[in-house]
Amino acid sequence: MPTSTDVPLSSAYAGEVGTEIVEQPGNPGHENLPRRIGRVFDALLGFLTLVPFLAVISAVPLLNLFSLGYLLESSARVARSGRLRDGFIGYRGFSAIGKALLCLWIAWLPLRIVYSYWQDAELITPGSPNSRALRLALIVLSLLFFIHVTWALIRGGKLRHFLWPAPFRLLRWLGSDWNVGPVIERLRSYVKALRLGHFFRLGAGGFAGAAMWLALPVLVLFASAQVPQPGLSFLGSFLGSVLLGLVVMYLPFLQTRYAITTRFRAFREFRSAREAFRRAPLAFWTALSATLLFALPLYLLKIELTPDEIAWLPNIVFVLFIFPARLLLGWAMARADRRESARSWVWRWLARLGALPVVAIYVFIVWLSQYLSWHGSFGLAEQHAFLVPAPLLGL
Repeated sequence: MPTSTDVPLSSAYAGEVGTEIVEQPGNPGHENLPRRIGRVFDALLGFLTLVPFLAVISAVPLLNLFSLGYLLESSARVARSGRLRDGFIGYRGFSAIGKALLCLWIAWLPLRIVYSYWQDAELITPGSPNSRALRLALIVLSLLFFIHVTWALIRGGKLRHFLWPAPFRLLRWLGSDWNVGPVIERLRSYVKALRLGHFFRLGAGGFAGAAMWLALPVLVLFASAQVPQPGLSFLGSFLGSVLLGLVVMYLPFLQTRYAITTRFRAFREFRSAREAFRRAPLAFWTALSATLLFALPLYLLKIELTPDEIAWLPNIVFVLFIFPARLLLGWAMARADRRESARSWVWRWLARLGALPVVAIYVFIVWLSQYLSWHGSFGLAEQHAFLVPAPLLGL
């Protein structure tokens, strides 16, 4: 008899979370070749913009909760629909941002060239006529750059607005009443569609729930590392490793279930996670393996302390590895939701036995990281597979 917590996740909370801004792609079968190429270009540019964006905010305390919330929402949308592409939230918006940044970089090139010539002229003959002329040209180009960028953003900030300045339209607009109401309305609608509050709450809740499950094994491992007696330290490390192994086998799916339902008590629905595993054991093994193994390279990046100026660079690795794992977690939950009965015991036990070496490798690397990481035993708190890159040290 199914319990109240066994409601299909595709219907649970589907009308309240994540349905209002999901992009609905058109039917590609009715698209011509240029339109398909444009869609592929937009998707690629959106992804190339999304990854650095998540990497940058992952390096900033409190803002990294937005990054975690985005990853959790991505897995939740895949779990509801069963389609991996639904996990790429807002890629069209990020594509537009990427196009704007590319155009800004191109428009900035003349300024850089003239600036370099002016610096050379100042070094050779300070105050010369050539130096003054280049300085005047730099001022004029800077003013034109500011006008061009502002006008392109007012018109909508699309690629064609940056490529063609439409000077006669600008003159007509300057002679009008300067109606900026539509611009402000578009900006307000864009900010509202971002749903920043939802992503922050989701990230904060996912962080708190994962930290609650990880607290005991991490504290046991940390305390064991401080014990001077080798025997007691080994026993404590063994106990903490076993506890950590038990936690990481279920925590990814509990965290994904929380992202789907946005109910914090989903972290206590251990039985529901087991029932979902019984319906899709191989999918759960695939998602668990990806989640744990994809997090291991991040521990290698902690051997040396990363300078603050480039603290976001290792986070690109974090996004590139953890993002696919989050999508696979949603995919595994979707497969379990579509099935009503448990799979054969052969597949269930094959998945359980296959998960043991994966969990063991992950736990061993986590235990070893305290002797390799710059932060020492405090690095045990940085559980990259479930939290932001530096959950406690960064917050």
